[in-house]
Amino acid sequence: MIARAVVVPHPPLLVPELVPGSVESTAPVRRACLAAADFLAAAARHWIAIGADPTVSTPTIVEPGARGRFRGYGADVRVALSDTAEDDPAELPLPALIAGWLRERAAATAVQVRLLAPGTGVEDCVRAGAELAELDGELGLLVLGDGSHRHGPRSPGGQDDRAAGFDEVAGRALGTADTATLLALDSESAAELGAQGRVPWQVLAAFADGFRWRTELLYSGAPFGVGYHVATWERR
Repeated sequence: MIARAVVVPHPPLLVPELVPGSVESTAPVRRACLAAADFLAAAARHWIAIGADPTVSTPTIVEPGARGRFRGYGADVRVALSDTAEDDPAELPLPALIAGWLRERAAATAVQVRLLAPGTGVEDCVRAGAELAELDGELGLLVLGDGSHRHGPRSPGGQDDRAAGFDEVAGRALGTADTATLLALDSESAAELGAQGRVPWQVLAAFADGFRWRTELLYSGAPFGVGYHVATWERR
């Protein structure tokens, strides 16, 4: 049974070696993500991670035996998805790399990463959430997803005035376990705003719907033009 879940973004800037000149400016969101990972590891040593990635077109599972490297993001930082991973380092999708990096920081035993396409419809997200509810064992749920990348003229996606409102709604819903609001996020608007977190957030919402949760929003902002939200959920 999954009794705890955490929501984190997955930008490369979380890894200090990838931003040698910006470690201090990226520290607040990094600290929040590490605190969330510690919260998850305190209750579960084995994790399931949910993310969306444009490199996949169908549901894809990256098993705990995998190792990866951040070489494509500026430094050859290596991570493993489990303590016993034996595979040679591969160019894993970014959500899987960040999941492995957080696992190592929190000293969790293993993480299996489940990836969906960013355009996955809400019905398939609900189906994925239902699958999570059927899992046995003491597991933690790591939900990886960024908000809009269109906050301001210098943002990666260019300015869109809708970005602030979208991430305000999403951040508030993630911080209060408002599953109805998360499930109602519009897929078309999310795609236009570059918010790939919509899919994993809706998987979380589908899984969590019907239960009562104790939540805390550890971070919510867009300091580099991208919406980042960090939250912890614990079943009451």
